[in-house]
Amino acid sequence: MEIWYHGHSCVQLTHEGHSLIIDPFISGNRLATTKPEDVKAEYVLLTHAHADHILDTVPIAKSNNATVIATFELATYMSWQGLNTFAMNIGGRTSIGFAEIEMIQAFHSSGIVLEEEKKIIYGGMPGGYVIKWDGLTILHSGDTALFSDMKLIGQRHKIDLAFLPIGDVFTMGPDDAALAAEWLCAKAVVPLHFNTFPPIVQDADRFTAGLRDKGIQSRALQPGEKLTL
Repeated sequence: MEIWYHGHSCVQLTHEGHSLIIDPFISGNRLATTKPEDVKAEYVLLTHAHADHILDTVPIAKSNNATVIATFELATYMSWQGLNTFAMNIGGRTSIGFAEIEMIQAFHSSGIVLEEEKKIIYGGMPGGYVIKWDGLTILHSGDTALFSDMKLIGQRHKIDLAFLPIGDVFTMGPDDAALAAEWLCAKAVVPLHFNTFPPIVQDADRFTAGLRDKGIQSRALQPGEKLTL
């Protein structure tokens, strides 16, 4: 499986001719090396409704005739933008043919801010995903704080790779993310949600080195970088 990191929390998974992308925030990210029009994906998975996770959903979904998977409220909003959608909620599972997807909880907030109108549209509960694909189990936590039920998630799923935020301020920071990696019993971890904006600048290499000292494989990816799982 090829994993392509587009920066911030945006990850694309590709395997045997199929592809999905999670939290597409590319055009608004000064560190991104990819353009939204270059993305080819059948599904767009959204963890929550903040702009730095959904910004490029419409152009990517429309150009690929892709299906957007999100919580009921966010999926409904995306359907109003003329997109194909599939609504889920926390604890639900579904099959997309080549992979099985479960939506897991996250502790964060979720809303679409309309600056000109000074309104906020409720985006449903935030979440994350456990994706099981060709014998591999991949977790994308979405934006989240540390919470003790990560232990339960780790007990129920043998996680080959976990994507976890480390930026702090808006999500858990490096110390809590390191504990989350242990609680999830993840074999490997890739950090997300750091360095995009000044408040979330972190030393990702220090974070990954700390995990490796604990026997957890870890690697920080640069925007545009790929790895094979």
